[in-house]
Amino acid sequence: MADSKDPRLDDETRLQEFRRLAAEIAADAPTLARIAIEGLIRNHNPLFKGTAGSAGRAGRQSGNVSELTAIAKLKPGGGDRLRRIFNLTGGNFDGAQKVSTLHDMRFVLFDDDTRILFATAYDGDWDTYINDFATKIPDLMDLLFANVEGWPGIASPDVKDFIADHQIDAAGWFVANPQVTVVDVRRLQRMETALDAFLDTMAGNTAVDPATRDALALLSRQVSVPHGVDY
Repeated sequence: MADSKDPRLDDETRLQEFRRLAAEIAADAPTLARIAIEGLIRNHNPLFKGTAGSAGRAGRQSGNVSELTAIAKLKPGGGDRLRRIFNLTGGNFDGAQKVSTLHDMRFVLFDDDTRILFATAYDGDWDTYINDFATKIPDLMDLLFANVEGWPGIASPDVKDFIADHQIDAAGWFVANPQVTVVDVRRLQRMETALDAFLDTMAGNTAVDPATRDALALLSRQVSVPHGVDY
């Protein structure tokens, strides 16, 4: 099939292409719809720029962050067993902290507990992430997913095929901080704690010269003011 793209569009940037397509979609849209679409195509701060690329074998990636969404059938009684596990833990799995690329993971039971939706956000590519699950929290994965029909076991050579077969790529996906990894977040938290301790110590130091005291006061004000969306 011949390429029907207008040759005059060969040199347009990704942002220009997005604006053009948005304009075509909104051509017959009401005014409020046009305003909403225009809100999606502003030039964002580069720190918050995502890539909307592939995470590898399956899933989407924005910046350093990737998504995985899978839907599968549960074994008879599997939904009840999972609910008992979730209730026992309060829905919290601190052991998953061993996977240092894991942002979050969600388990949603639906269709009268006959099916499960598993969704997670993580750093990096798909293969590495699945390997991390297999090597760092294999017992937890088998405890949970043994309730899924056809689950081969996290140590099985077929497990990646099983996950990929049940995975559905996100059609649309937003990441507030696509360049910030889990490791970055933990480092920034440590830095904040250290900085707070430093400022508290210096606040009680009466021997500081006026210029240093003014600089410390300015630094303290800057880090204490919350910032909202800046674009």
